[in-house]
Amino acid sequence: MAAADDVTSAPPSNRIDVFWHEGMLKHDAGTGVFDTADDPGFLDVLEKHPENADRIKNMVSILKRGPIAPYISWHLGRAAQLEELLCFHTREYINQLIKADKEGGKQMICAGTFLNPGSWEAALLAAGTTLSAMKHILDGNGKVAYALVRPPGHHAQTTQADGYCFLNNAGIAVQTALDSGFGSVAVIDIDVHYGNGTAEGFYWTNEVLTISLHMDHGSWGPSHPQSGCVDEVGDEEGHGYTMNIPLPNGTGDKGYLHAMTELVAPAVSQFEPDLLVFVIGQDSSAFDTNGRLCLTMDGYREIGRIVHGLANAHCGGRLLIVQEGGYHVTYSAYCLHATLEGVLDLPEPLLSDPIAYYPEDEAFAMNVVNSIKKYQTNATFPFLKQG
Repeated sequence: MAAADDVTSAPPSNRIDVFWHEGMLKHDAGTGVFDTADDPGFLDVLEKHPENADRIKNMVSILKRGPIAPYISWHLGRAAQLEELLCFHTREYINQLIKADKEGGKQMICAGTFLNPGSWEAALLAAGTTLSAMKHILDGNGKVAYALVRPPGHHAQTTQADGYCFLNNAGIAVQTALDSGFGSVAVIDIDVHYGNGTAEGFYWTNEVLTISLHMDHGSWGPSHPQSGCVDEVGDEEGHGYTMNIPLPNGTGDKGYLHAMTELVAPAVSQFEPDLLVFVIGQDSSAFDTNGRLCLTMDGYREIGRIVHGLANAHCGGRLLIVQEGGYHVTYSAYCLHATLEGVLDLPEPLLSDPIAYYPEDEAFAMNVVNSIKKYQTNATFPFLKQG
């Protein structure tokens, strides 16, 4: 475990402060058929739940021992206090989770989402570590901070768990920034699944612009009623401040970069946030079991570069990065490395892609992005200037 202030030789202007606590490894969602925990009785080998500790162990190790290591400063995370969670979640929901934890044993909170002994402690560490990373930025101690956390959070809504998520780490951090005096925050979520919990939490405010690029998967049941479609745009004062970009299967690097340049960058530029939150998931990769959007390391690298460029242009360089999904135990770590290389705006890649080639048909994805752009009128998104 790195020390709380293990500062490397990289200058502060070209360094990423990473917040991590090994206690988050205690969350164990078990084994079964994919994420169901079912044992049909005829399989000799049951796989680990996709959201398992191995994926995060490799992310930690690649940042500590990979070529990016000289650019990383490690900081020790902490557990969130219960009162800190209430800026985003209801007290009733938090009490439900506390009760489930005290009852012990393995409990399915919702489909695919299991609370086992150690899970609640890990969830509190994930939320608190994300808050530590945010506070690092708010206090002026750094510009770019990365909360390397699990369990993930962006599906967790104010009143319920969803999609492997108990507490909305990014949402809690965003609300904390607003409560600390920041007037506006933009969230860019590139996890392969719709960041429905974060969007729902800020659906009625114009202080937060939530942008989610995701697989066009729609609703998946009672815990995830939101569809992630283009017509979920916010309500009341928040009308026009939820921007969904559902992408077709096989979108790939070129399709993603088209979406970033044609939709994401103009929206952030015209919203002019005080702070940018970059919610990352490597399940958008070409080799992830949970997604079909086919990004490679090159695509992640360029997305990281674009996002940090937006932070430099509009937020004084203030950028909080929050970890979400990414379930290929090896390739997720490589794609994380590439994303942070892009954030650092390094002139050359530090790490080559071990399995990059995947044939792309970018024309369809680009047509989808162009159709979404046509949908975005200033009547729907009032801060967008139509050109």
